[in-house]
Amino acid sequence: MAIYLYPQNLKATANLWLWGLRDFSILCIAALLSVVALVKLGIVIPAAMTLGYGFLTIRMDDMTVLDFIRYAVRYFISTQQYYEWR
Repeated sequence: MAIYLYPQNLKATANLWLWGLRDFSILCIAALLSVVALVKLGIVIPAAMTLGYGFLTIRMDDMTVLDFIRYAVRYFISTQQYYEWR
């Protein structure tokens, strides 16, 4: 009799270190292109954008830094808070 061990949530996304697998592959390709741009053209902007993307897509407990910033902006700025005084 074979016993199979599965994770609790089979619909969970694949993660690699601190990023999702999709974000990690995009980050690797962007890092490679930004290094080429830095060496050949001397342009630093692609490297800065790659670092910014890498920071914003760090995933902890199924939530990225960008998701947290979106929720904070939605809570503090864009949606009206409802207060009831009694």
